[in-house]
Amino acid sequence: MSVELQMLGVVLGVAGLAGAIVSCALPLWRVTAFIGSNIVTAQTMWEGLWMNCVVQSTGQMQCKVYDSMLALPQELQASRAILVVGLLVSVAALLASVVGGKCTTCLAGGSGKAWVAVAAGVLFVIGGLLCLIPPSWSAHRVIQDFYSPLVAQSQKRELGAALFLCWGSAALLLIGGVLICASHPHRSGLAEISDRRHKHTSRSTATGGHTAYV
Repeated sequence: MSVELQMLGVVLGVAGLAGAIVSCALPLWRVTAFIGSNIVTAQTMWEGLWMNCVVQSTGQMQCKVYDSMLALPQELQASRAILVVGLLVSVAALLASVVGGKCTTCLAGGSGKAWVAVAAGVLFVIGGLLCLIPPSWSAHRVIQDFYSPLVAQSQKRELGAALFLCWGSAALLLIGGVLICASHPHRSGLAEISDRRHKHTSRSTATGGHTAYV
């Protein structure tokens, strides 16, 4: 059962990593709808971590990558950095899960394979927590500005689809990491070493006793 549990955790981790990468690339973190004096001037603005897009009422869309990173708000810079670190940690977790997988031949035998699997689960959890921070922070700012009387109506934004995708991906990473950790037998490496020493001592004692009788 532990093998199936570990496999399920890895699959959820891969799905969460893929979703986090997509949400990081999509320019749908914040959505602003502006309607002018007539429907012809209506347009929708999409804002992401790396670019923003303007969608006209005619269906024409224009996207532009942010020119300078230093000119961006600190919130956006921090969200970029945290999410990228979360993705890198999740990639490291995926690699560790392959090495520590019970159905792979890497590090065959010994307690090292089990420890690598547990480390992979912990890394998936850390990656999920890191991927959870940027969308939550962005959603807090969007909701705060939406209800603020000091922000003009044309500048108020709504939650984009990428935020919900990132939340779901972070949840998959967290669940996958917990399942991988749960698939590891609840015994420490020290206990295994102690058992081996005890068996070795028992064998030595039995051999010594047999020699004495001879």
